[in-house]
Amino acid sequence: MLAFLVFVMACVWPRPSQAENPVVQTSYTADPAPLVHKGVVYLYTGHDEDDARDFKMRNWRLYTSTDMSNWTDKGVVASLATFPWAMQDNDAWASQVVERNGKFYLYASVSVQGWPKSVIAVAVADRPEGPFKDALGKPLIDKGIGYFDPTVFVDDDGQAYMYWGNPQLYYVKLNPDMISYSGEIQQAEGRPRNYQEGPWVYKRQGKYYMAYASSCCPEGIGYAMSDKPTGPWVYKGDIMDHNANSTGNHPGIVDYMGGSYVFGFNYRLNFADTPIHRERRSVTVTRFDYNADGTINMLPWWDNVGVAPLKPLSPYERVEAETMAWTSRLKRDRDRPFDWAPGIKTARNDKVGMVVTRITDLSYIKVNGVDFGSKGAARFVANLASEMDGGKIELRLDSVDGPHLGTLTVARTGGLDQWQQQGVPVSGATGVHDLYLIFRGQGGPTMFEFDHWRFERK
Repeated sequence: MLAFLVFVMACVWPRPSQAENPVVQTSYTADPAPLVHKGVVYLYTGHDEDDARDFKMRNWRLYTSTDMSNWTDKGVVASLATFPWAMQDNDAWASQVVERNGKFYLYASVSVQGWPKSVIAVAVADRPEGPFKDALGKPLIDKGIGYFDPTVFVDDDGQAYMYWGNPQLYYVKLNPDMISYSGEIQQAEGRPRNYQEGPWVYKRQGKYYMAYASSCCPEGIGYAMSDKPTGPWVYKGDIMDHNANSTGNHPGIVDYMGGSYVFGFNYRLNFADTPIHRERRSVTVTRFDYNADGTINMLPWWDNVGVAPLKPLSPYERVEAETMAWTSRLKRDRDRPFDWAPGIKTARNDKVGMVVTRITDLSYIKVNGVDFGSKGAARFVANLASEMDGGKIELRLDSVDGPHLGTLTVARTGGLDQWQQQGVPVSGATGVHDLYLIFRGQGGPTMFEFDHWRFERK
């Protein structure tokens, strides 16, 4: 009887998800700026181009999550074209989005002709997903040396502040319209001794915090505290020490579902692809705690362990194919996974929105913490577009060679712009598991494209 109970519990008991860092693998991402709004984490990032050697950045992307483990790619929400008066070939530097009075404001550093060339721009949208439109037709903050990395904080009394700068730390008081400011540009009092760039300001239990990228290069993450939003800022220590594998860093900090989380970036995907250091960064996240006096203990350097899902994902509702915790490819020998290998991409389709593309043999998607329930699933359905027959979606639990639920053989739909729902019976899916969708077949550069999926109950 005891052995039987152990077997049953092994079948239905939730298994801890093996969460991964970085949180996005389909693009190189940098300069994370998280925003919590109506129960969703909106993660705005810079975007390093795939062929970047030095900095090559032309747009800003958005990813969303409701569990801090699976992230949905929302695509590009703004680009240098949003600011046609800015230089268009490069320099879509760090940004942050804040909400006020039902509007969403994106602040970003971009470049213009002349010297110094860095300015701060502002765009506005009616939704956190955008589209963002240039609010002024000119810079909010005109040219200055080191005018990088804006961060905006709205205090409890409604006064908004914008901070920025490398290596100096500046601030202004924003007006209620969030697209103009009052008074002069000020240098912050008590600039922390190892401040470099990338400030991030927030308030907790009556104290003001400023996290920042510290003392280049390489950069760690330091922090300071103050009794006022204008300083003086008192250095308190490092949230994360420097590491030779990363020339830069950029903090973003939020509270979500009872925990505190710090975002940054590392170069894990770059070094998995090449031993050469290139400015192709990848956003990371980890949980941290405050001490009783409000201080923060230093965290270890970014590792490969991300955040396990804070709540389960329902497979019986529509799940976007671009929602994932991890993606890579399998090795051809024994079908074992690479640590990371370039594989699938995401792209915007005119008919259905964001989709998964560049699907080739042995690429896969992992979704963490999928709750199939006690009765389980009977059928898997996917919305697909294909110009060929024979591609497959192999469904497995907990690992690439875990329990096999079923395999959907993809039929041609008439082309990569013709979408059709296709399904297959499944069995063995009960309880909470990580779900692996493994793609097999021949053809390229993509066997088929993938819009969304769901399971149907027994």
